[in-house]
Amino acid sequence: MMEKMNQDGALETEKSLKRNNVVRERRISGAVAPGAGAVFRSVHAMQSTLALGSSFESDHIWKLGCLDGSSPDTGKGKSQFKSSSITNKVCHGFHLVEGQSGHDMEDYHVAEYRKTKAHVLGLFAIFDGHLGDRVPTYLKDNLFNNILEEPSFWEDPKTAIKNAYRSTDKLILEKSMQLGPGGSTAVTAIVIDGKDLWVANVGDSRAVICRGGVADQLTVDHEPHSERRRIEKQGGFVTTLPGDVPRVNGQLAVARAFGDENLKAHLSSEPDVRQIRIDSSTQFVILASDGLWKVMNNQEAVDMVKHIKDPQAAAKRLTTEALARKSKDDISCIVIRFG
Repeated sequence: MMEKMNQDGALETEKSLKRNNVVRERRISGAVAPGAGAVFRSVHAMQSTLALGSSFESDHIWKLGCLDGSSPDTGKGKSQFKSSSITNKVCHGFHLVEGQSGHDMEDYHVAEYRKTKAHVLGLFAIFDGHLGDRVPTYLKDNLFNNILEEPSFWEDPKTAIKNAYRSTDKLILEKSMQLGPGGSTAVTAIVIDGKDLWVANVGDSRAVICRGGVADQLTVDHEPHSERRRIEKQGGFVTTLPGDVPRVNGQLAVARAFGDENLKAHLSSEPDVRQIRIDSSTQFVILASDGLWKVMNNQEAVDMVKHIKDPQAAAKRLTTEALARKSKDDISCIVIRFG
């Protein structure tokens, strides 16, 4: 989400790449073997460049310890735990593309599996930053830990998620000297034992589920015009200028976000949280930043990939189509398949 020019970010090694007709991709790969007890984190594992208008692709792979025979250059991860508590196989794939909005990549993601308290957790998230990448980086490193450390997580996941979003935002604001004035949207998905899915979000990063070929949006797009009353009650205002989207105080195009110290009095970090029971009709879930959703609707996205069994190929298909539809923003996509 490009709302303002960002400050110097952390991607110093990429700044020498020419911006003319170049899209930078970040793809990550990994897998967890059956019964693996260690945490596997699939973050920042691969970087590549793709020249527009050609099929040339140059990959620079950072090798990871991949288990279960999965290749580190596949751009996908799989979880196939052989446990009596697991009823559905869970596999995922992801694809991230830096946009052409004149700023460094501000999208970050998490795709990992953890085994804890005799449960297997799939943790997936997309963080779409603005005014720099420090806040989404902080979220990538801390939000899931904060959720899982909530005392009520196993008894009341909804309350735990809400509490962790709130406390994480408070910590970000307390660290504003280090993290800067920027912020980030978030969409998080927690798969518990392949049976239950907990989805939460702030901002306009979205989760869409496919059941029987039909798309259902699991998240709420927190747009300024839909929360105008709350924003004005808190002393802010919403601008709607010709040719532009509604913005909080003429600046931010979402009504809820992490960070954004200068706008925090008028923003919320309260997530919408939803639980979904995974059953035989549940095919897959798409998590994506607004770089995708600006150029296609939910059913279009589902129809485009519902017959693609490889989740990484599905994620890449969606990001490639978003580019073809002239999306200029950073585009991040995770596809989680069930069954």
